[in-house]
Amino acid sequence: MTTTRVITQHALGASDVLEVAEIPLRAPGAGEVLVRVRATGMNPADWKVRIGKVDFFGPPPFVLGHEFSGVVEAVGEGVTRFAIGEEVYGWTVPPHGSHADHVLVTEDRIAPKPRSLDHVGAAALPISGFTAYQALVTLADVQPGQRVLIHGAAGGVGHLGVQIAKARGAHVIGTARAAKHAYLRGLGADELIDYTVEDFSALRGIHAVLDTISNDYGPRSLPTLDEGGILVDVVGVGVDRTEVVRRAAELGIRFVEFFLEPTPAVLTSFADLVDAHGLRPTIAQTFPLTEAAKAHDLSETGRVQGKIVLVP
Repeated sequence: MTTTRVITQHALGASDVLEVAEIPLRAPGAGEVLVRVRATGMNPADWKVRIGKVDFFGPPPFVLGHEFSGVVEAVGEGVTRFAIGEEVYGWTVPPHGSHADHVLVTEDRIAPKPRSLDHVGAAALPISGFTAYQALVTLADVQPGQRVLIHGAAGGVGHLGVQIAKARGAHVIGTARAAKHAYLRGLGADELIDYTVEDFSALRGIHAVLDTISNDYGPRSLPTLDEGGILVDVVGVGVDRTEVVRRAAELGIRFVEFFLEPTPAVLTSFADLVDAHGLRPTIAQTFPLTEAAKAHDLSETGRVQGKIVLVP
């Protein structure tokens, strides 16, 4: 095999810039693993990169996508953790994205796939799941009985954050439209706030806030936190956080602009948490890889409940 199929783009713009292409596929080098992709997740960052709103990938052409699940097809010299035929999940580094039939990654980008999930479920985890996990476990160190507020609780990061916080024994409060409250209660949320009619800033006694919205949500969340609490903003680049940084410092609250840095230890420990506690990503919809443009259009609505997954 000398080529592989990818979704690429040669210009920034609407979803119609996306195209199917065949590109050269080289054998894995030292420390690298070639994975046959069985499913690849989508995130809001994908359409934001496509239009040029954020610049993770540099100028086009590039292949979008950060997360995948698949089967090891070949390993390079020095690879000892994985064997041909093993099911794995993981993430890619721009500009070599995962919206493709194959990915070539260093072995520290993958881990054994959670045993309790199929490839579609596993592909929905790496970016959203690791973001929620590192925010709530690594940074906030959520403990039993603590109160956790999750903004955008029905979204890709939020719905996994709800399950992770519950697995840690927390009392979970989520913000979401009323139509999504029953769904979130099914995931374990203890309290729900319809942000269209209720003011979440009236809450008190919160230990950690997972903010997947940003903008004015940061400053409005600060009064809810106890002194020494933590506000983790996972939205990424492009948001002016001057006010929330200033006010957090005045109130003695930790504010963290979180940037995802998955490690082999995190990949493995998160898979263990998924298997031990029955965590399940909600799959909003799957699309064939060739219909990536339709998936982008859906993602761009901002009304996706859970994750979108592409299947080669």
